[in-house]
Amino acid sequence: MLISALIFFAVLFILIISHELGHFLCAKKAKVKVLEFGFGIPPKVFGKKLGETIYSVNWLPFGGFVRLFGEEGEETGTGSFAAKSRKVRLAVVVAGVMSNLILSVVVFAAVYWVTGIPRDSGRVKILEVVAESPAQIAGMITGDVLKAVNNQPVSDTAQFIALIDQERGKKVKLVLERDGVEKTLTVTPRVETTKDQGPLGVVISSSEIYYPPYYARPFWGIYYGFKESWMWGKNILVGLAHIPKGVTGPVGVAAVVIENAKGGWLATVHLLGILSVNLAILNILPFPGLDGGRALFILLESVVAKKTLAKFEGYFHTVGMYLLLALLLVITIVDLKKLIMAGSLTGFLENMLQ
Repeated sequence: MLISALIFFAVLFILIISHELGHFLCAKKAKVKVLEFGFGIPPKVFGKKLGETIYSVNWLPFGGFVRLFGEEGEETGTGSFAAKSRKVRLAVVVAGVMSNLILSVVVFAAVYWVTGIPRDSGRVKILEVVAESPAQIAGMITGDVLKAVNNQPVSDTAQFIALIDQERGKKVKLVLERDGVEKTLTVTPRVETTKDQGPLGVVISSSEIYYPPYYARPFWGIYYGFKESWMWGKNILVGLAHIPKGVTGPVGVAAVVIENAKGGWLATVHLLGILSVNLAILNILPFPGLDGGRALFILLESVVAKKTLAKFEGYFHTVGMYLLLALLLVITIVDLKKLIMAGSLTGFLENMLQ
């Protein structure tokens, strides 16, 4: 359990530090004075001042912050955030989001470097046949390549699944290839399926793993890293519509990380990439207290006077931060209740996904 907790906090630390480091480095580049770089949410445990910046560790390890000179809009001297142009301030505000997106690309690229790159093979291959399933009864075995369904050629899993779904309860003629020889079998897909099995009771794939030469792997890794970051970004945005149903907090994230860690370090690293995309997208939402809320006020300066906005911005972000903390507390209590009722991490995760 100690190892699991350490893995969770390591993932959390990397996500938070990478995000805040984006703000920090961009502020330094723009010659904005950084008053404090904090890990966690206050109250402060300890802090040490190096140069002009206090580096602190705070009690609640579920966030972080970079405190800038002039971020409240009052100080306008040398190194003041408020004195910088709208473009510079916007860059500093969104730099944390960009840092998380860069982290996700790097993480996915590293995973692909080790595991190889999945690509479409143009063939539907059987990876597993469940005992006593329609597929086994019909004579299908692991390694068979599915060529056609009722004389219609198939080249990917989605096409094969769609054709089989149309024929549930009916006899289906399958053409497959085994050891280079074509065979024809007849199978009757189930009408009723179970949670773990489909109509045939097979695990299939139309992907294959490609290992580029070592000199080319960084380029392929980055390319596919961008693709996977983009894919997860779209999935998360679509999932935002279902937040009221599937929302979870630190306890839920900890459960996912701990359960995922059972799959080994590569699975954990891959999850780190997914969580980094998730953090980036949630932070860019135009909600008070988040980076997106601050960016919104900077953009509004093009149509509303800066002094007018300044009167409301402080209250806007303060109220938003308290709302976020209250929401975090409520979600954590609900997650703990669910975890206790489920009696195990596995049961808790199954309830989350329902």
